[in-house]
Amino acid sequence: MKHTQVGEVMTADVVSVNRSTTFREIAKLLADHDITGLPVVDEDDRVVGVVSESDLLARKALTAADIMSAPAVTVRAQESVSEAGRLMTRLGLQRLPVTDEEERLVGIVTRRDLLRVFLRPDAEIRRHVSEDVLSESIGAPTGAVDVHVLDGVVTLAGRLERQSQIPLALRLTARLDGVVAVVDELTARTDDSRLIPPERGAQPITW
Repeated sequence: MKHTQVGEVMTADVVSVNRSTTFREIAKLLADHDITGLPVVDEDDRVVGVVSESDLLARKALTAADIMSAPAVTVRAQESVSEAGRLMTRLGLQRLPVTDEEERLVGIVTRRDLLRVFLRPDAEIRRHVSEDVLSESIGAPTGAVDVHVLDGVVTLAGRLERQSQIPLALRLTARLDGVVAVVDELTARTDDSRLIPPERGAQPITW
């Protein structure tokens, strides 16, 4: 199943500074561009650190080299939005510089950028659940499961062939871009669940 990649939601036109950029210049850039942080790059455009508003307030100094948080935590454009979101949440970050294979800066992604995936239309989510999850991954016959989507909340109602398919359908649906939660109204013709740990109920997205 295709997941939205960081490169699809990042900002490519990045405001950055180098190690010698002064405190005042950094403060002016943040104010002029209405941003809360920016990457610090070297002469080869490789990311060496990040300067945020909190860095400016906590460490008043002459240049970016003295103020920046280093080493910088970065993400590749090919990584999924979910992976980037989990990284931001785990480290308490608001933004991540995006780099290429040689660690050169190609963009920046913020939590706000990542939240765009939850604006995915309900009809598009329904199509992906029906095609990618139920038909392709589960092998459910057409019409066996009714898929209802409202504001990103997916309700699955119907009968699958085996009990063990139910937690798989719920888990794969919850991982789709734009899905907020999954409501389980599924049953099965055959109970083979004794070998499969239960995983039922609403499945919220967590980062």
